[in-house]
Amino acid sequence: MFSLRRKAARLMRSDPAPSRWAWRMQRLMLTPAFRFGLRVGVPFGLTLLAGTIYLADEARRGAIWQAVGDARTAIEERPEFMVRLMAIDGATGELAADIRTAVPLDFPQSSFDMDLTAIRKDIAALNGIKTASVRIRPGGILQIDVERRVPVAVWRHPDGLALIDNTGAHVSEIASRADFPDLPLIAGEGAARHVPEAMRLTRTAKALGPRLRGVVRMGDRRWDVVLDRDQRILLPERGAMQALERVIALERAPKVEILSRDVTRVDMRLAKRPTVQMSEDATETWWNIKQSTGE
Repeated sequence: MFSLRRKAARLMRSDPAPSRWAWRMQRLMLTPAFRFGLRVGVPFGLTLLAGTIYLADEARRGAIWQAVGDARTAIEERPEFMVRLMAIDGATGELAADIRTAVPLDFPQSSFDMDLTAIRKDIAALNGIKTASVRIRPGGILQIDVERRVPVAVWRHPDGLALIDNTGAHVSEIASRADFPDLPLIAGEGAARHVPEAMRLTRTAKALGPRLRGVVRMGDRRWDVVLDRDQRILLPERGAMQALERVIALERAPKVEILSRDVTRVDMRLAKRPTVQMSEDATETWWNIKQSTGE
């Protein structure tokens, strides 16, 4: 009986089944998330802890930032990244000088320190510049390509005279109308916003020859054509071109020549009832004739 008990005890001690804690640990090691935590999380945590302890010293942090700054400066100031010259294509003279003033760069300068977008915006904001592009060419050259606005008319505004392009955009101020005799003159409220219409009227009015002085926008609604001898053709809001062509036809008609007579205004605002205003001298002469004839 005693031997049987000893044999049973030996069998119980040699039981191959794991204990409860060993079984739980084996199950836990089979979990992907736990294995990932051991493989990645633990090293990361230890590294983070070590880095936090190391960077807690302000002197160490300053040394690291200084090293990073020095490395960046060494890269940015390499010869292949330095810009030494500025080249401007599409602009000369005063306009080129304005561009250089708008972009006050001291060369040589690292290309990393240049904001090309801001430079382009500053150049495009200049009067006389329609479009601008900025790039860095090989060889350390800041290349600026601009398209100039082409002036098509002289605009008389309250502050003086200016050149404007076909969109009404300001090109430059001028001192005298005589400096640009080949360009038409426009004036009046809102004239710069209606340059294409003014140019069409001017081209048609050129049939009147050197008598044409310019066109004036009246109340930002309609146009007057101004001639020498203080004559004006008052055009309607709509159909201004047709009204002007009618006046030119009357001027060319034999024995009519309405603009060659002593008149100051040809009012075409009412298409069905155009009127003519005579000058004071002509009116006085006509009145004297009428009085003398008793009519």
